[in-house]
Amino acid sequence: MIDFNLLVKAIFTTKNIIIYLIVINLLTFFIMWWDKHEAKLGDWRVSEKFLFCLVLLGGGIGGIAGMYTFRHKTQKWYFKYGFPTILIIEIVIGLYLFLK
Repeated sequence: MIDFNLLVKAIFTTKNIIIYLIVINLLTFFIMWWDKHEAKLGDWRVSEKFLFCLVLLGGGIGGIAGMYTFRHKTQKWYFKYGFPTILIIEIVIGLYLFLK
């Protein structure tokens, strides 16, 4: 029988969490670029819900960096204030869990 607690400790190591955060932020940054590129061409776009999902999954830094690097979605208040708010809440929760 598999020990669930041991499995969780093996998966959620500091190294794995850092790798995950790097990957999700790079992915979010790339998708912000892709969506801006498609907007210029008038082609199919990435949904705003999907962009917010990426940020909720930990891609806040990549989302904010992509938003201002590519000047994409900066005129929409819910992106301008939503992305940083989600990032701050995630940092606070992460610090709480880390220090607990």
